[in-house]
Amino acid sequence: MHAWPASEVPALPGKGRDLRIHDTATGGRVTLVPGPVARLYVCGITPYDATHMGHAATYNAFDLVQRVWLDTKRQVHYVQNVTDIDDPLLERAAANGDDWEALAERETALFREDMTALRLLPPRQYVGAVESIPKIVPLVERLRDAGAAYDLDGDIYFSVASDSHFGEVSGLDAEAMRLLSAERGGDPDRPGKKNPVDPMLWMAARPGEPSWDGASLGPGRPGWHIECVAIALEYFGMGFDVQGGGSDLIFPHHEMGASHAQALTGEHPFAKTYVHAGMVALHGEKMSKSKGNLVFVSALRRQGVDPAAIRLALLSHHYRADWEWTDDVLTEAVERLARWRAAVSRPDGPSADALLEEVREALADDLDAPAALAAVDRWAAAQAADGGTDEGAPGLVSRTVDALLGVAL
Repeated sequence: MHAWPASEVPALPGKGRDLRIHDTATGGRVTLVPGPVARLYVCGITPYDATHMGHAATYNAFDLVQRVWLDTKRQVHYVQNVTDIDDPLLERAAANGDDWEALAERETALFREDMTALRLLPPRQYVGAVESIPKIVPLVERLRDAGAAYDLDGDIYFSVASDSHFGEVSGLDAEAMRLLSAERGGDPDRPGKKNPVDPMLWMAARPGEPSWDGASLGPGRPGWHIECVAIALEYFGMGFDVQGGGSDLIFPHHEMGASHAQALTGEHPFAKTYVHAGMVALHGEKMSKSKGNLVFVSALRRQGVDPAAIRLALLSHHYRADWEWTDDVLTEAVERLARWRAAVSRPDGPSADALLEEVREALADDLDAPAALAAVDRWAAAQAADGGTDEGAPGLVSRTVDALLGVAL
């Protein structure tokens, strides 16, 4: 599976700061100091209802992570998956009278178009669950053979008791885990399970549903969590720098993925740091596919909204915050974009050296994009009020905003 084209990232003078970011697993802030190549895995979409604003906010956050790392003169190895086989995808295809493969391909293509329009940097590997099945099957077999998985009426479940570190990513108690498992695709009430929250690794073939050769597992398809484990282990191994996604993935997805990998390898941790973006609401409720209260990037683009304004709307909220999409949010972003473009269109202006360092410091401080926007606002206001004589300032501002915020002026 291919990703989308990369936009050029301008070079900036000097060097950026190491990123200090909130780690979900510890509940505190850590300073990320990767090697020469920083490794980032972000969980991708299940390809239907793409790309809503909640998706866009999440991937925008991890685009900022990449840009901060690039500004420290590191390379970035970024991997993202696509869950192109799962119950919700099959359910949507059936409800619409659609072919599930055609639906997945169409929505994945739309997602790529939206990511390109928003100028989000692409992953080096963009990998589907279906194409990963040959890598997933041996992992499930290994877990079963090691006693970390068990058979239940032909389905293979992971035993969370097999990982002594289970629970360290989310920090949740057993009852909270059970409730979230039921809400987010698990089956805690199924009789015969060793632990209510044990997740499925391999679902035996069901009548009328797609299935694949599972070797000794029998025909079927993979569970949700094991796909990301197979992909991350293939390209990174254990102990990569950041696992990221929306906050709704903390449990069960990231908790279970960590335990799968740790039980497979005997090593800990799966990822050094877990970073999660907040949820976006509409009309007082979290945007979700089940509620249908979605604002789509593609719909805004069709209405003629500049993708740079959409991106500024996302950047105006801290990545960890839960916030609400409104018409005013977009209007303010459109107005900000116009002010910034007017400011950099002049032949000279106030010095921008301090601005560059302010934006660097804001983003290094737990990706404080609103503070970065405020710094550019101040420069634009000074430009509008008094101007300046630095002929290089408008160009430096443009490159700063492009390289670090992903917004082309």
